[in-house]
Amino acid sequence: MLRFFRIVDGFIKELTIPEGNPTALLRQADWIDACEPDDDERKILQRLLETDIPEFDDVEEIEASARCFVDQAGVHVHSLFLNLAEGRHNTVSVACILQKDCLITIRESELADFRLLRMRARRGQVEARDPAEMLVTLLEQKVENHADGLEDLHRQLEDVSYLVLEDEEAELDEAINRLARLEDSNGKTRLCLMDTQRNISFLLRHLRNESEHRETLREINRDIETLMSHTTFLFDKINFLMDSTQGFINIEQNQIIKIFSIAAVVFLPPTLIASIYGMNFEHMPELEWIAGYPAAVGLMVLAAFAPYWYFKRKGWL
Repeated sequence: MLRFFRIVDGFIKELTIPEGNPTALLRQADWIDACEPDDDERKILQRLLETDIPEFDDVEEIEASARCFVDQAGVHVHSLFLNLAEGRHNTVSVACILQKDCLITIRESELADFRLLRMRARRGQVEARDPAEMLVTLLEQKVENHADGLEDLHRQLEDVSYLVLEDEEAELDEAINRLARLEDSNGKTRLCLMDTQRNISFLLRHLRNESEHRETLREINRDIETLMSHTTFLFDKINFLMDSTQGFINIEQNQIIKIFSIAAVVFLPPTLIASIYGMNFEHMPELEWIAGYPAAVGLMVLAAFAPYWYFKRKGWL
């Protein structure tokens, strides 16, 4: 799907596509957003760029030279964005191609960052003077959304912290699952921030004549440094809670094993007595005692009670 935007009086406005004729807006648009473009839409973009549109497999490459480069089509920046699907975060690479008079973004799935930017554009809240500022604004909003996401992760981590450290009735297995999801989300957020840092370093080298854009990029970079420190803090806290949870699970398991061990020790002497009197030797004087049976039972009870009383006195029970 293709969406077209134009800068009007310093603000980004979305253009209405004529029925069945998107090519009419190609030369008017300052920003073309392609979400899961089909073959026909790719051909339209290829005519505009006069070069091949990058395939999604190429966009996913992690080499720095493959993610940020310059060619005859313009300045290429492949940037990682977070996408929430089925309760889990995953990363999606977006190909951004900056030309002199147009910004083109190509992605394979709908992203919250782009939905938010479109909503703000409809309300007249997105300022821009040229396509380069559109790209800078997109990166700036991306970092702001990461900051909001980290705040949400921190709140969820506080809930898990209470669950692990204070709630005596908590299901610790569920706490481990939640911590694993939080660790995964935090790691992917950090990956996106690191990728954005590389994007900004590349743009700072190629927007040398745009002093205001460069200053905004430096400010975004400072924000990223702060967020990177916060992700490190979250990693440390997640690891602490994971270790604590595993420690509590081990304590519970040790308690169960201790009960079985004590039970084995308590029943061992009675078992020994019963085994002795269960032997079939001919000369066993106790077999002729009138009080032999109750004496043996009483001895077994006493032999069982004695270690139990000893363990209780020592505080092991």
